[in-house]
Amino acid sequence: MGLKKQYKGYKAYQYLEEGVDYRSFELCDGDKVFPEYLIPLNENEEARVEGLAEEKIFISIHEHPVLFPKNLGRDVFEFNREGRQPCAYEELSRSYLDCVFDNLMDGTCTIHSKSGWKFSEVLQDLGIRLCDLAHQDFIIRCEKVEDIYRAHKEGKIALVPVIEGAAPIENELDRIDMLYGFGVRVMGITYSESNQLGSGLKEDKDGGLTVFGKKAVERMNKVGMAIDCSHVGIETTKDVIKHSTKPIFMTHVGAKALWDSKRLAPDDVLKACAEKGGVIGIEAAPHTTLTKNNPEHSIYSYMEHFEYVKNLVGIDHVAFGPDTLYGDHVGLHHAFAAHLSTKGTQGNTNDFKEVEYVKGIENPTEASKNILRYLVKAGYSDEDIEKVIGGNVLRVLKEAWV
Repeated sequence: MGLKKQYKGYKAYQYLEEGVDYRSFELCDGDKVFPEYLIPLNENEEARVEGLAEEKIFISIHEHPVLFPKNLGRDVFEFNREGRQPCAYEELSRSYLDCVFDNLMDGTCTIHSKSGWKFSEVLQDLGIRLCDLAHQDFIIRCEKVEDIYRAHKEGKIALVPVIEGAAPIENELDRIDMLYGFGVRVMGITYSESNQLGSGLKEDKDGGLTVFGKKAVERMNKVGMAIDCSHVGIETTKDVIKHSTKPIFMTHVGAKALWDSKRLAPDDVLKACAEKGGVIGIEAAPHTTLTKNNPEHSIYSYMEHFEYVKNLVGIDHVAFGPDTLYGDHVGLHHAFAAHLSTKGTQGNTNDFKEVEYVKGIENPTEASKNILRYLVKAGYSDEDIEKVIGGNVLRVLKEAWV
């Protein structure tokens, strides 16, 4: 239902009085912050894209589908301390998405602490967002696979709440159950830095999955919470794949073979994930999925990573997790480099040209359009397109969610 969304004009938190019930900020222009770039197609290709967008289920397994302040440098820290990020309902209605994995504030969740990631902050972020969802009828709070099929059928979007790293659970396994009860259906093991479960990809030494980490993986399998290893150290990721009884996600990564960065995954890890039935989503956060052929980050370098991973592990184990948002994405990463744990993970910064924005894949709306346009232009079959834009993810969810 990518072209016939049943959006009726709801704006985030419109049930409250702006400036009275909460502090307001001037927000960005959504999916019009930077010029839209669409991969050029001929008339027949355009028609096929429209048909596929209507017929097939499209899932993005890693996004931050919210509006950020227009003046990011001036307002972003106070904006995040307010703890009330607004879902970009109208912009999402212009996308091809039927389901979006919403990773909430992740490493920018500094509502009442300097370093963020406190359990109370995560619950506040989650609770406020879910309160807003409860006041509208376009976005469906997704708790089971059937909700995704329902969203597709009704012209709506299913939203899956995700916690990107498990640091907030500290050493309390029952917090996994609590988060599940509050609606979280996917959680990362680490968010670049190590925690009680294991080593993050930022660390120089990787000690693997801890004893507590093994218990956490077991608990996530039992309650039906899918596991993500996108920001996890190599050895810890291998341990998670080995220890989990369910296939896992690497929701937003790329191929280290194409660009030498800690943020991307080596071939053996990608293969291990696929061999256990897992799915790898391709990442598009600024200056991540670069290549020697395309050192300027764009939809073309992004899809080069897709092609490499697809050829390495097979069409049944690849998907899309662009990790985009609405606003100045590059500016956000600069402002929150410490909290986002990105310093030192991108490889040699002298080897690429920094871009103002990622051409063709800058936000969830543009990303969904160009991913499908690329696949059509490249001559992929309807069957294979259906797999990579949603079918592969649905298969894992049917195994991981209970």
